[in-house]
Amino acid sequence: MATPQATPGSRRNYHVMIKGVGPICNLDCDYCYYLEKTALFPGGGSYRMSEETLEQFTQAYIRTQSGPYVMFPWHGGEPTILGIDYYRKAIELQQKYLPKGWRCDNILQTNGTLLTPEWGKFFREANFLIGISIDGPAQYHDLWRKDRQRRGSHERVMRGLRVLQDHGVAHTVLCTVHRANAEAPLEVYGFFRDNGVTTMQFIPVVEPLPGGGVSERSVPARAYGTFLSTIFDEWLRHDVERVWVQIFEECLQVWKGKPANLCIFRETCGDALAVEHNGDLFCCDHYVKPSHRLGNVVEDGMAKLLRSPVLHAFGNAKRDTLPGQCRRCDVRFMCNGGCPKDRIISTADGEPGLNYLCEGYLHFFRHVRPVMEQIVAPASAPAAVANAMTPATAQAAPAQPASAHAGPQGGSRGAPGRNDPCPCGSGRKYKACCLPRDSRRATV
Repeated sequence: MATPQATPGSRRNYHVMIKGVGPICNLDCDYCYYLEKTALFPGGGSYRMSEETLEQFTQAYIRTQSGPYVMFPWHGGEPTILGIDYYRKAIELQQKYLPKGWRCDNILQTNGTLLTPEWGKFFREANFLIGISIDGPAQYHDLWRKDRQRRGSHERVMRGLRVLQDHGVAHTVLCTVHRANAEAPLEVYGFFRDNGVTTMQFIPVVEPLPGGGVSERSVPARAYGTFLSTIFDEWLRHDVERVWVQIFEECLQVWKGKPANLCIFRETCGDALAVEHNGDLFCCDHYVKPSHRLGNVVEDGMAKLLRSPVLHAFGNAKRDTLPGQCRRCDVRFMCNGGCPKDRIISTADGEPGLNYLCEGYLHFFRHVRPVMEQIVAPASAPAAVANAMTPATAQAAPAQPASAHAGPQGGSRGAPGRNDPCPCGSGRKYKACCLPRDSRRATV
């Protein structure tokens, strides 16, 4: 079959999480929202995406992109269950359908427990970017990240992290912030820093209960804001040029007048989808449910599904259902109401649809605002902005602020090679600087 010669254009790029092994995982984390998705496929059998489905998805996915850069994000479940040979085949198919002059990167999110030196060698040679889930020190991680025998997984995960580091694999740590570790921000941040982690993300655990409220594992809203603010001050004092923190970079991106990379902070949703092992396409991996199933990429064709009224209604609903309190908020431009899945409480005047994390977001975004305004302010006006800074951030503000890490907007145009100098000007390689941010436009 001839290789298609696509021409870069103005089409909207869609980011599709690939659930190559569906919801199957070797761990049984208490707050995992995806293990229950086995109920969507009652027939049982294999949850492994077949080679035929993989090929048809790969071809269709590439054809929907404007190019010349395509990202393949692998999620689960636990995607390493598929084995190394599966990903060798995936790369072969990508090269088969990738237009001349285009390139792609593979991003894989793992719990880290199955990583071996063979995986490390493969990831390095294949230029994979790896996200590895660690909730900080063992006493916080092992609370709810357990295996099916109810044993903690921390020791195995840290062994997996060392595999990535020993083999020079580009990686970022995803830390879920729950009720326990939220009380120890500097301990968690220091743990990662002491273990050689230089890129990290802090994702809040929010588990709504059927009768209202949230689970005991969920992070209190204000605690999440304090957690982020405390780490921000520490990062600002010591680590601006050394450590990449996703939400800090998102703030800088938006304060500079650019669209957020993370879907949760964009005005609308609908461009971060999920494809299940059988080819079923859903609006979002947090909405893998019958009401948000768009169809099947093999049976219906992906291009048709991306034009679905269901998808566009889902995306626009984020903006259109924003409560009045949010519309009047001074940091709405940064938050845009947050992820719709977390809009589970009511505003002060009783209007539904307020984000559970609102109090925390308000605290954090207002806390960092003086620094962000100083960074983006005209050269003639830094003193006026500095006078408005809080004592902590004023003392911590660097002489050369973090504007060097603004980087390119993910998905909006071609990207540099993984080993090229980062275009943000940091002097680091792209894969070790802005690529993790550009590669992760949806939460896990």
